[in-house]
Amino acid sequence: MFKRSKPRTYGQLASEFVYPPGGFRRSTTYLWYRLRRLPDQPHRIARGVAAGVFLSFSPLHGFHFIVAALLCLAIRGNVLAAFVGTFAGNPLTTPFIALGAVGLGRTILGLPGDMSPQVIFREFAHATAETWHNVMSAFGPGPTSWSGLAEFWHGIFLPYAVGGAVMGAIAAALSYYITIPLVRRYHRRKGRKMEARIARVRQASDGGGPGDATG
Repeated sequence: MFKRSKPRTYGQLASEFVYPPGGFRRSTTYLWYRLRRLPDQPHRIARGVAAGVFLSFSPLHGFHFIVAALLCLAIRGNVLAAFVGTFAGNPLTTPFIALGAVGLGRTILGLPGDMSPQVIFREFAHATAETWHNVMSAFGPGPTSWSGLAEFWHGIFLPYAVGGAVMGAIAAALSYYITIPLVRRYHRRKGRKMEARIARVRQASDGGGPGDATG
């Protein structure tokens, strides 16, 4: 009953993964709408957002939310807010994050040369394939080789982690101090609306009592 009358093709799924059907503005508005309505204290929500934003600058692709949730529990933040924060690393921003993080990390570590986003993600794909091959080789006769992973670790992953930690810390701090007043403002406005609603109900009940008695 809840299925689509016309299932989406793989091409449509891939396209929607890169660009949401309603556009990024609509998706961002929806995420902010869900974020500010979370039933939690503003500083806990802000901690969660900061944790998610920080992890979105890390090279742990595919594990951002899991690690952000663990970090969130450690700092007593809101886990759902951390999930929203991880959207800072999306298909549009991730290439720029990767390029900036690897470049900054290589500079900090004193490594020469620059890398394009294509090279970075290609090496991530090769490292993932090599890791899977070595894991499977442990249960079969195939040989294992870790030389490529060693180069990937020193040339890309470690610089990405170092540069991403610096960039992520700055972005997380900004998101934390931006989120708190915004959530507080929403909660105050919601509180005023609730007080006005209660006052109207009391006024209606007080006004109806004497009228009923005189009648």
